[in-house]
Amino acid sequence: MAYSAKVMDHFSNPRNVGELENANGIGEVGNQKCGDIMKMYIRVENGVIEDVKFKTFGCGAAIATSSMATEMIKGKTLEDALKLTNRAVMEALDGLPPVKVHCSVLAEQAIKAAIADYYTRLGIDPTPFVGNLKDDCHECSEGCCH
Repeated sequence: MAYSAKVMDHFSNPRNVGELENANGIGEVGNQKCGDIMKMYIRVENGVIEDVKFKTFGCGAAIATSSMATEMIKGKTLEDALKLTNRAVMEALDGLPPVKVHCSVLAEQAIKAAIADYYTRLGIDPTPFVGNLKDDCHECSEGCCH
């Protein structure tokens, strides 16, 4: 299984790793059966993701997709962050092997889960913004996205 130079860079030198103590949105996806668990922390100010961090337990592709996804949403509006797709993450990493596509799906879902948590903390129903997260996993047939 060959990884691109960008995947290897984001695995070896992940960006935005750790917990965000003043996060106002936290999302966690994955499960132990799947082997990959991603936790995203966001701090939103005036509708913009001012800071984002992640903690991922999983393979190199899971770490790389988490890192790249955080880079892609940092400084973006919530609306723009919700447009981030797993395909965009894969393209930014110059591709993933087919058996690792689920890692990019988890990264997308972790961001959506963190944004959903942000809206929930504000007392706003997140469904109109992020949809039903359990029904939105379009690439993973193992049920590991939730």
